[in-house]
Amino acid sequence: LNTHRRFAEKVRRELRKETGLKIEGPAHPFEAQGNRDALVELSGALKVVAVSLTKIANDIALMGSGPRAGIGELFLPELQKGSSIMPGKVNPVIPEVVLQVSAQVIGNDTAVTIGGMQGQFELNVRIPLMARNLVDSIELLTSSSKLFAEKCIDGIEANRAGTDASAGGTLAVATALNTAIGYDKAAAIVKKATDTGRPLREVALEEGVDAKLYDETINLRKIAAGNEEV
Repeated sequence: LNTHRRFAEKVRRELRKETGLKIEGPAHPFEAQGNRDALVELSGALKVVAVSLTKIANDIALMGSGPRAGIGELFLPELQKGSSIMPGKVNPVIPEVVLQVSAQVIGNDTAVTIGGMQGQFELNVRIPLMARNLVDSIELLTSSSKLFAEKCIDGIEANRAGTDASAGGTLAVATALNTAIGYDKAAAIVKKATDTGRPLREVALEEGVDAKLYDETINLRKIAAGNEEV
């Protein structure tokens, strides 16, 4: 209304020229004015990224816990003094940054969702709210993902001695013996190893399991690969 009938078309043409983007008009202009579904969908996709980053950051922080009383499968880059109270403590500072960013992005998504809900009839005027939170989420995820990769992921090292010790001490691998010696015998071996505090292999051999059979069955690399040859 109150514009040249080709105003929108000319504006889109100029925008395409300036940005190089394929900018097209909406198929249904009234629907596009009343609903901001595309923005809500975009925000949802950003939230999915935040949720995935949360899991990754939590897993890395837990796997890097220690160095002796935690899981300790990974050595995380030491970016700062961890504690004025506990000497030698290394905090997972970058995973913690990612966790906080992800929480903010999920909060931003809630704001965008509410903005998308508040259209009335043929008009939704909540674009400033939605745009502000979308831009914030995009910038936060971009910067934190780059930081995560460069300051954490690239510097992670495996604690090979620690993982070897944990793998050698676990009784869970006895599950692989089920098909070789039967569940009942495997369970009895695990119970004896638990009660005596002795290594599983030592108890298994004492109970008559052939050493070659044990070593072929309890192949940790093969088990970790889903019993595929490695």
